[in-house]
Amino acid sequence: MNTQQNLFPCGNTRREFVWEMGAGFTGLALTSLLSGDGFFDNVARADDAKGPLTPKKPQLPTKAKACIFLIMNGAPSQVDTFDYKPELQKYAGKQLPPDKKYINSGGRKVGYLTPNWRPFKPGGDSGLLVSDYFPNVRKHADKLCVLNSCHTDSHAHGSALVAINTGKTFIGRPSLGSWCVYGLGTENQSLPGYVVMLDKRGGPISGQPNWSSGFMPSTYSGTLFRPTGDPILDLRGPNHVPRAAQREQLDLLAKLNQKHLDARPGGSELASRINAYELAYRMQAEAPEAVDISKESKQTIDAYGIGQSLTDEYGRNCLVARRLVERGVRFVQLYSGGGHLEDTWDAHQSIEKNHGRHGAEVDQPIAALLTDLEERGLLDSTLVIWGGEFGRMPFSEGKNAPGRNHNPYGFSVWLAGAGVKGGQRYGSTDEFGFEAVENKVHLHDIHATALHLMGLDHEALTYFHQGRKESLTDVGGRVISDVLA
Repeated sequence: MNTQQNLFPCGNTRREFVWEMGAGFTGLALTSLLSGDGFFDNVARADDAKGPLTPKKPQLPTKAKACIFLIMNGAPSQVDTFDYKPELQKYAGKQLPPDKKYINSGGRKVGYLTPNWRPFKPGGDSGLLVSDYFPNVRKHADKLCVLNSCHTDSHAHGSALVAINTGKTFIGRPSLGSWCVYGLGTENQSLPGYVVMLDKRGGPISGQPNWSSGFMPSTYSGTLFRPTGDPILDLRGPNHVPRAAQREQLDLLAKLNQKHLDARPGGSELASRINAYELAYRMQAEAPEAVDISKESKQTIDAYGIGQSLTDEYGRNCLVARRLVERGVRFVQLYSGGGHLEDTWDAHQSIEKNHGRHGAEVDQPIAALLTDLEERGLLDSTLVIWGGEFGRMPFSEGKNAPGRNHNPYGFSVWLAGAGVKGGQRYGSTDEFGFEAVENKVHLHDIHATALHLMGLDHEALTYFHQGRKESLTDVGGRVISDVLA
């Protein structure tokens, strides 16, 4: 028998063809079983018929509809802001005990224990202690749940910032905002679901990965709004192109792109680009109004400190954040501090000089934001998070040196708003404020709790990538139940 005559065009024999056909049927059965188990349920499809940003039902009962994340880029000192340590006064000028000398100082000098630079005072009925760097925020003490026992995995700004945003110290993973929009969609289809506003002095040193959608479609990435001038460049089309003509151009482009996509199923990035064009078109009508604060009352403008030299920029950003969540944007992130070193909260040279400046820039605007949200009935539905990428050491960087080095072992983050039990501090650092010792809170726990408050189960919210279900908290993280009201 001529072997060639028994070969199919693909080069297989009849026997091999029958065998592979049988294996193919078992593959269909396996697919059906996996589908029944929900294996494919969490694969995001940017070309979903309803659109990837269509509002979705929360997985858990929740009051929250939006989140505002206030990031103090550069890392504020916990022992000078929200973690009062009277023992630092008692042991001032002495060195940290020998059993705590395992610290990574990053090559900087390990100096002497240094007390808080400004006094702490009780606020509200709860008597929560807050330093004089935040006298206006102190008035909202009964709204704050201060997590005093946070710790993270890096003492370097770049990787620690990526971690507080994405859960890992390496780039390429979706940020908290991306997970929220992926899981919940967004209520306003004419505005981005996830907005990021930077400091005019610059962004975080690790840049775009902090608000990236990572391995998810770019539809879920943060959209940058500029801190001054037009928030979005080139939003308006050329004056000589009528809106009707622009609509026709986009329709033609969408038709061509869709034809290309139909011939190549699964092209999520092209589908994301199609959605981005449509969103940009809709934003031309709605975004300018959303960021236009000219119609706000003088009382509101003054409350945010707009027009004052220190508070103008951050005050505008906080007011725009309120306007965005009011209009259905799901996640807004504001950065205080930009660039590097003293232009951020990175107080190596002087806590008083650095925190005095940056605290004065954000204290009044943040307090105004909390007041404004409450008065408009939005605080019950808006989760507010405040914090940096890590904290700072309880000792100076040398003899008579007024600055503090990085501290990933213990720092503070506070939550307020939707579903948060205010007027309390959770967990604690040791007597010096060096490391978390009681009810320790890893950044995965912060993320798990934030997702829970937003109505999302951090273990069930997954995205299938490279053969496994990925999540924001990976294999770690717990919801801090004591935080929940």
